[in-house]
Amino acid sequence: MIQAKHLTKRYKGKTVVDDVTLSVRSGEFVVLLGASGSGKTTTLKMLNRLVEPTGGTVSLDGTNAAQIPAHELRRRIGYVFQQVGLFPHMTVGENIAVTPRLLGWSRERISARVTALLTLVELDDNLRDRRPQELSGGQQQRVGVARALAAGPHVMLLDEPFSSLDPLTREHLQESFLKIRKNLSLTTVFVTHDMNEALSLGDRIGVMRNGRLLQFGSPKELVTKPADAYVQELMSTPRRQAAAFDALTAGNTSNPTPKD
Repeated sequence: MIQAKHLTKRYKGKTVVDDVTLSVRSGEFVVLLGASGSGKTTTLKMLNRLVEPTGGTVSLDGTNAAQIPAHELRRRIGYVFQQVGLFPHMTVGENIAVTPRLLGWSRERISARVTALLTLVELDDNLRDRRPQELSGGQQQRVGVARALAAGPHVMLLDEPFSSLDPLTREHLQESFLKIRKNLSLTTVFVTHDMNEALSLGDRIGVMRNGRLLQFGSPKELVTKPADAYVQELMSTPRRQAAAFDALTAGNTSNPTPKD
């Protein structure tokens, strides 16, 4: 479905993505994992030409993405931003309808599509006439997902979409998106810096550092056969967190009574 070969991006002589090669199979959920500045978001944006590569190629269904007009490519690939990016002067329904309007859909078709997408992302239809600022953070992100799905893409790119949300809302949205992805057979590339999120969501994970792809494999492969010391340390994070939790629950849960 998606094939990136030797992707490279330089800004003013600085290499931010360095010779990245990876493939994403049809229907697969791939996670790009790394700290801030690792190059994961730039790599994601090169997949739909929001950022043009300095070198290397991206192919979509066997066609070089550089040969597809950028606006056409982006309509074929849904994109969910970290900060949602809803238009504040538009209603929820108008935000979702942006791409269908550009495609010249009829008013009736657009209205039906908005209704269907609100149901899909588990939002009440009565929210369609509200402005984004009237919604919670989780609701705004659901609208962002609905907008990205409006034209019926088979590929979704998501750039840390849940990072600013509280843990419970984040977990609910992760579960909701996994259902959507399964129902629609979406091919997905998901960027995160959160190890637990990567391990729980990804079919395969690409670990990035300083613009390079250090390892690309299944969660089990990365945990049991880390490519280097950095990947090993990264993969040990959930174990350390679990051990800390176990220590808390195994010990005395009540505070000792202070002595006089």
